[in-house]
Amino acid sequence: MSQTVARAIEIVGFVSDRSRSLTEVADRLGVHKSTALRLLRTLEDAGFVRRGVDGRYAMGFQLIAYGQLALDQVEARALAHPVLQELSERHGHTTHLGELVGDRVIYVDKVDGRGSVAMGSRIGLPARTHTAAVAKAITAHQDEATRQRILDRATFERYTPTTRTSRESLVEELALTRSRGWAEDDGEHEGHVNCVALPVYDARGKVTHAISVTALAAVAPLTELRAHLDEFRTAAERVSTRLGWKGTPR
Repeated sequence: MSQTVARAIEIVGFVSDRSRSLTEVADRLGVHKSTALRLLRTLEDAGFVRRGVDGRYAMGFQLIAYGQLALDQVEARALAHPVLQELSERHGHTTHLGELVGDRVIYVDKVDGRGSVAMGSRIGLPARTHTAAVAKAITAHQDEATRQRILDRATFERYTPTTRTSRESLVEELALTRSRGWAEDDGEHEGHVNCVALPVYDARGKVTHAISVTALAAVAPLTELRAHLDEFRTAAERVSTRLGWKGTPR
């Protein structure tokens, strides 16, 4: 990959999380401001980034449009959405669909719950490997080589007192996830939010996706979410069946 293309990709990913200043972009790339500015102007002309009135750069609307077109082509999203919608309406919580894309788990769908507050999850963005239940549910069921590649991307950055900050502790949790059949997020990225996730199987019997149910801890603590695991597992199996899975429900 050419250096210019690699830098452009880096910029797009960097500004997709939140708006960034020219100085921040230059520092991220390790280049002079003039070089960063040339790249930003090219991306701005193409609609991949946009410059706000404050001079900071954010994701461009053209890129958002392309992203929506890509999402519309994701068959699993279309097949799973009615199930996510049904779960969200029944329990009032936010539901997600994650998909393994390369060595990352990406949020490909999200249905906000009733009265939900802003969460860090966004459609099209990667789920944090060491905190997000949907990422753990998928990672836990990969072959060893794939699992190690996914773990290599994990930052193990501490966000809350319950965040797992070592590879060893996450490996232990993934083993537990495989044995019991579901993953959890105990306020590990956002302390006021918890989540459970169930794996989704494709026609080959491989875990390519996972669904999760996320709630405010004050509204539905983990103990309450666990009480509905049978229902959540049935929902995941419904999505698996729609993807061609022929396995036997647990």
